[in-house]
Amino acid sequence: MTEADAPPVIVRVAVPSPLRRTFDYLAPNSRGVEPGVRVLVPFGRRDVVGVVIESGVDSDLEQARLRSITRVLDAEPLLDIQLLTLLKFASDYYHHPIGEVAQTMLPVALRRPKPIKRSGTQRWVATPEGHNINLVSLSRAPRQAAALRLLRSAGESGYTRAEVDELAESSGVGLAALARRGLAEKRTDEVAILAPLPRASQTTLNAAQSAAVDAIRSSLGAFETHLVDGVTGSGKTEVYLAAVQAALAVERQVLILVPEIGLTPQMLDRFRRCLDVPLVVTHSGLADGARAGAWLACREGRGQVVIGTRSAIFMPLDNLGLIIVDEEHDLSYKQQDGLRYSARDLALVRGQAAGVPVVLGSATPSLESLHNVTLGRFHRAELSERAGDAKPPSLHLVDVRAQRLNGALSETVVDAAAAAFGRGEQVLMFVNRRGFAPALICHLCGHVHECPRCDAKLVLHRRVNRLKCHYCGHDQPVITACESCGGEALLPVGAGTERLEEELRSRFPDIPSVRIDRDTTRRQGELEAALQAARSGEYKLLIGTQMLAKGHHFPGVTVVAILDADSGLFSTDFRATERLAQLITQVAGRAGRAERPGQVFIQTHQPEHPLLQALLHGNYGDFASAALSERQVTQLPPASAMALIRAEAPQLSVAMAFLDDVKTSLRAYANAQALEFYAPTPAPMERRQGRFRAQLAILGPDKRAVHAGLRGWVATLESLPSARKVRWSLDIDPQDVA
Repeated sequence: MTEADAPPVIVRVAVPSPLRRTFDYLAPNSRGVEPGVRVLVPFGRRDVVGVVIESGVDSDLEQARLRSITRVLDAEPLLDIQLLTLLKFASDYYHHPIGEVAQTMLPVALRRPKPIKRSGTQRWVATPEGHNINLVSLSRAPRQAAALRLLRSAGESGYTRAEVDELAESSGVGLAALARRGLAEKRTDEVAILAPLPRASQTTLNAAQSAAVDAIRSSLGAFETHLVDGVTGSGKTEVYLAAVQAALAVERQVLILVPEIGLTPQMLDRFRRCLDVPLVVTHSGLADGARAGAWLACREGRGQVVIGTRSAIFMPLDNLGLIIVDEEHDLSYKQQDGLRYSARDLALVRGQAAGVPVVLGSATPSLESLHNVTLGRFHRAELSERAGDAKPPSLHLVDVRAQRLNGALSETVVDAAAAAFGRGEQVLMFVNRRGFAPALICHLCGHVHECPRCDAKLVLHRRVNRLKCHYCGHDQPVITACESCGGEALLPVGAGTERLEEELRSRFPDIPSVRIDRDTTRRQGELEAALQAARSGEYKLLIGTQMLAKGHHFPGVTVVAILDADSGLFSTDFRATERLAQLITQVAGRAGRAERPGQVFIQTHQPEHPLLQALLHGNYGDFASAALSERQVTQLPPASAMALIRAEAPQLSVAMAFLDDVKTSLRAYANAQALEFYAPTPAPMERRQGRFRAQLAILGPDKRAVHAGLRGWVATLESLPSARKVRWSLDIDPQDVA
């Protein structure tokens, strides 16, 4: 039989659609299309990009009813067997449409049926003439000579202009002069691949670090989970580096996840100075072409070490040898819309499928990870002392009930800051609210001005003279009269980073300061520049939100003040105290990381609160042990498993009616006997973006029971008549239930 006479091959395609199934199409030839290849297929009245999941299958539909693939987009699979396995797992575990999961896994540029335009970083390299010239001839141009010497050492990898400025103390003028003489040229990387930097001196590991590295090294080639539980400043990064070097020594690839872009530059610098291989970087701050280029570079085997944020868990690495998840407790690893996946949890799944160790690191491990340690699923390595001669900071509760506040500041905190400045040290002021004031209130009638679309107060941003909603993005000019009584006595209430900055500059006008929050670091490079200046000691006063709290090393900071500790003490979310304990511990960890001792001041109206007392007289580990016992008694995660069904509609009654139907339907489902259903309730923020929100919590004794109850039933949920009137979503292992 010739190829022309062979029957058409049927392939199964994951199409971006809310429908929870794949779709069958006819391949363009009798050879079919390999799984993992992108194809352009007709879907409804348009063509969409899908991913082939299976080839050579039988269809339930007659062949005459099947449509043909419009175009095959790849000569070979973009998704290998490992990623296809992860795709199917994520779709099944999170009960999410497989086509939407496939879209999430691919960079934006690869979701389009267009040629990929790669873009990246501009780098300077020495030309052949630049390599051959005698540097003595540039003796009268020392900056050009220093820059060229550096470029010659980098070979084809080159350096960015910023790196040349820093490492060679040159300038853009010197590079331009080299270019005019034909000694250097500027190139644009097609991907975000960074060359190694000049080697840093190797750090000698202490006994605890060495034990952690030995345990990880001994498990290379097999799946095992290691929790590196190290106090702030204990040298977890040194453990990561040694583990990475061990994996590279046996020619394996390494994937490193960090929770936020802000941590990437600091870790990159350390790794580039300690490793002899290029690093691939991927995060949401890169252009679409650069992210696609990084993705393709890894697929082609050019990425030995990959550092990225949440979505990097989907990078194609067919020779994977080690996965590291830094700050594993961080909420940023959980996607909060669309496919609500946890990158930390998928790292464990991917590590098990690939047969490689997974390292989770944190100074404040999640209760889930500590629970897995008690069950014997994770190996725990404790780093209980700070590296070198650094000592843990002393904690002080400042009872503001007995003090007169000057704005947001107590005299205790002001005096401690002044003393630190007098010693030439740095001070970090933390308030987890940006803007000038979190509310604008009428002094005459008491009316608080709220967002017209959300149950949230409008935040005053005085520098731009705007009122903004931090939930839906509503933005309006500052009002001059109360919308309730017409009075003009409008007062800002509370303090955000902007107001705190104003107060501190008034108090300490001669102290150089920097504010680091989302408002001051919107443009590319602003965050990295601010953090570098803070680390170098250029600024003596650091003011910011939790962007300053996560993993940063500020060796000159000796005083840390936490000004709004009470904000997380009375949340309706059962995880709120865990989050607050982690945040306080992480912020406190910025103090006293060098040889100078640190002090941490926590302003509170609740100094007797058990959480604050536990942190004052013990440590995070003591708090976590008590919290785990409490979760066991209350049978809340991690002592049980949870799923959350959310619904939103133009009226709250519509969302609640849908959830009532869901509860009735699921309770009657054959496998749901082991599940416990909470009553449907309005969400803590009932109205958001003009729609009303409600939720239904489902608890089971373990994950297996929850999935047994949901599997199969979820597919029938769309058939509920009330489902057509709402937007609904299913969140497995929710991390935010408020």
